[in-house]
Amino acid sequence: MNHVDDGRGASESVALDVRDLSFSYSGKPVLDDVSFALKAGEFVVLLGPNGAGKTTLFSLITRLYDHRQGAIRVGNFDLHRHSVQAHAQMGVVFQQPTLDLDLTVRQNLAYHGALHGMTPGMARQRAARQLARLGMQDSLGLRVRHLSGGQRRRVEIARGLLHEPRLLLLDEPTVGLDIASRRALVEHVHRLCREQGVAVLWATHLIDEVYPEDRVIVLHRGRVRVQGGISELLVQTDTTTLDAAFDRLTPGPTS
Repeated sequence: MNHVDDGRGASESVALDVRDLSFSYSGKPVLDDVSFALKAGEFVVLLGPNGAGKTTLFSLITRLYDHRQGAIRVGNFDLHRHSVQAHAQMGVVFQQPTLDLDLTVRQNLAYHGALHGMTPGMARQRAARQLARLGMQDSLGLRVRHLSGGQRRRVEIARGLLHEPRLLLLDEPTVGLDIASRRALVEHVHRLCREQGVAVLWATHLIDEVYPEDRVIVLHRGRVRVQGGISELLVQTDTTTLDAAFDRLTPGPTS
């Protein structure tokens, strides 16, 4: 089936399509023939141990790195040939915090809105709507440095959704959060996925962040070991729990 690059076509429901993606640092393979796709409204967990290649994959999707082998499409736009249109359809929450601590929540979100061509009024309206969904509607005037770690992550999610993307990427978003904040954030993003129909790619090494209805992609040493629903993973690995399946799919170095 041929894809089109004008924002229309048969693959309208596909939010992200990664095909045959490989990448190396200084001749050392980091990703090897990675392929998967996300549909609109789908929550997909990219599950892998530290060093599996998750952050490198996110860097390629966001074009912090440029891919040479394989193809990445966001919606119907090829990332290499139509990067502006592709980036307009994605929101990103990076592993390292990127908010300006000395600005208020409102100022951080207004700056992001301006980068996406929004009028100040439109940015304010969307910021208030997104923060209300995250239970932070009273935080617009607060400086970011006065927020907790969990609150800052919610602001970053609100920022990522401000321009109404069809795809939201989150790279280890719960790093550094306490257990209660981590659980609340996972639940918030699942609910946003259901309510707003945005496709979510959630990268983590923590099995307890996977919900029973999620689709899982297990990445290990740069390769996709298996992908599918939890029941499919258990059948393919001949195990009875996700923990056991993950251990079998991601063995450590032998002594």
